[in-house]
Amino acid sequence: MRLVYYFPEYHQYVEQTGAVLKVVPADTNTFQINFEAFLDILNPNVQAVLINTPNNPSGIVYSKDTINKLCSILKDKQEEYGHDIFLISDEPYREIVFGGEDSVYISKYYDNCLSCYSFSKSLSLPGERIGYIAVNPKAADADIIAVICGQISRGIGHNCPASSIQLAVAEILELTSDLSVYETNGELLYNTLVKLGFQVVKPGGTFYIFPKALEEDAAAFCLKARKYNLILVPSDNFGVSGYFRMAYCIDTEKVIRSLEALERFVKEEYGQHLL
Repeated sequence: MRLVYYFPEYHQYVEQTGAVLKVVPADTNTFQINFEAFLDILNPNVQAVLINTPNNPSGIVYSKDTINKLCSILKDKQEEYGHDIFLISDEPYREIVFGGEDSVYISKYYDNCLSCYSFSKSLSLPGERIGYIAVNPKAADADIIAVICGQISRGIGHNCPASSIQLAVAEILELTSDLSVYETNGELLYNTLVKLGFQVVKPGGTFYIFPKALEEDAAAFCLKARKYNLILVPSDNFGVSGYFRMAYCIDTEKVIRSLEALERFVKEEYGQHLL
């Protein structure tokens, strides 16, 4: 089971195992978990729940209340169903959180938790797929799961980084790039989008923002934006229609230059002006 919005490659990962991916509709007002929909879809066949916080594509960070409620539900359902339910926490953006806050480390709240991490975000190493899966020592069969994960990594091949990058990352495990630029960029985009009349939830982390498009067809909206040299990603592949993702992992100067193009785009195509 996956709690949307979600990274589209999850489909391929899950289907390769022979499992079935069930998607929980999102709460588009907050991008926190839609617990009513979550409870409706839970059933004795559920073996694992996959979450991603801080989230791609919405940029939202699940609150501590959200995590506590999720973990409480899963603990109750494990007892009701009589089997373990694993919580897979995909958290490559763990350090990229705004407002001086820390993102919640899910494994502290739930024993049957697998934490998936990538250094490519915190160290600004695009393309370098190096990271780890941390199995909570309290998880059922934790020792076996750790070995299995290692064998899966070898078997699928693309998760085997070169020794040189492994040694390099080992030297800087406690460091990050200057991540403050993402918060600066996010603030610039969010404030401009609001002034232009977009419906958008303020991101709490990552380097993504996920506004509602100005027409129902997000793909058509994004195609129109290309005429203004704006590369936007329609939301359809992320499990919802009518939204688009903007990424701002670029220099702040480029973000500032893009704002003029964004203003011109919505004015000429949709007749909207800065408020």
